[in-house]
Amino acid sequence: PAAEDGAMRTAWQGKAGRSPLQALYESDQFEQSSLQAVHQQRRELLSNVCSRYTRKRRLLRPDDLRHLVVDDTHGLLYCYVPKVACTNWKRVMMVLTGQGKYRDPLEIPANEAHVSSNLRTLSEYSIPEINHRLRSYLKFIFVREPFERLVSAYRNKFTRSYNTAFHKRYGTKIIRRHRQEPSDKALERGDDVRFEEFVYYLLDPRTQREEPFNEHWERVHSLCHPCIVHYDVVGKYETLVEDANYILQLVGADASVKFPSSSKTTRTTDDMTAQFFQDISPFYQRRLFNLYKMDYLLFNYSIPSYLRIR
Repeated sequence: PAAEDGAMRTAWQGKAGRSPLQALYESDQFEQSSLQAVHQQRRELLSNVCSRYTRKRRLLRPDDLRHLVVDDTHGLLYCYVPKVACTNWKRVMMVLTGQGKYRDPLEIPANEAHVSSNLRTLSEYSIPEINHRLRSYLKFIFVREPFERLVSAYRNKFTRSYNTAFHKRYGTKIIRRHRQEPSDKALERGDDVRFEEFVYYLLDPRTQREEPFNEHWERVHSLCHPCIVHYDVVGKYETLVEDANYILQLVGADASVKFPSSSKTTRTTDDMTAQFFQDISPFYQRRLFNLYKMDYLLFNYSIPSYLRIR
C-alpha cells in the first residue's frame, strides 16, 4: 500500500478507498511493473538526495505553491515547469477540470493554456485546504535535462522575433551589462542577445539580488520544491508520452483523454545544446553547472559529456 511506501509519503485515497498504487498492483489491466519500478527508483533517488543535501526542512509558503495546478475532480496536483511540455500538460489539465467544456487538448490554443484564470493553483486555497490536497492528492512533476531546458528557454525567448516582451524586459538589461560597446539599436531593442551573454547574466550576482529568476530558467527545485512536496510521480521529458499515460491511468482519467504527442521538429536536442556550449569557457561552464547542480542530482541526470569541467 502507498501509505507504507516510505518513498511515497502519501496516502492518496482514490474513489474506491484505495491508493492509486494499490489499485495498480491489484489490477490485471496494468501490465506496467517495469514502469512502476522506474518510478519507484526515481522517488527513492529524489528522497535520498533530499536527505543528503537539505539540512533543515522549511515550511511551505503560499508563494511556493503558485506552480502547483489543482484538479479537484481527479485529485491531482501538477507542478508545471516551463520548457518541459508544460503547455500540453496545462491543456490536458483544462480538459480534466473543464467539466466537458474541452474534449481534445490540441484544440485549446497555446496562449489560452497559459491564461492563469483557466486553471487554479494551490496558492489560491486556504491553509487547511492546501494541507488536505498535499496529503491526499496524487502529485506529479515533469523534468528535463537542465542544460537542454536552459538552451530551449534561451532559443524561445531570445532568438524568436515575436518575443518582444522578453527582449525589452531582459534582453536590454543583459546587453547593457554584458556587452562591450553595444549599439544604440541593441540597447533599445534587446533582440540579439548571444547565449554567452545570457550565461553571464545568469551568473552575475546582481541578477538574483535584484529579483528571482524568470520561471523559464529558474531551477526546478526552486519552482516545485521537491524536497518539501513529496511527488508521487516524477515524469521525464525523455519518456514523456509513457509517463503521461501512466499518470492519466493512475488517476482514472477518461480513456478519451490523450496526452498530445509532439510533432515539433524545432525541439532542442542534446547535440544542439552541445553546440551552444562550444563557445562557453570551462570556467563559466563549471559555474553554470554548479548553479543547476541540484537539478542534476535530484533528477539523476549525468554531467553532459560536452562540458569541459572535469
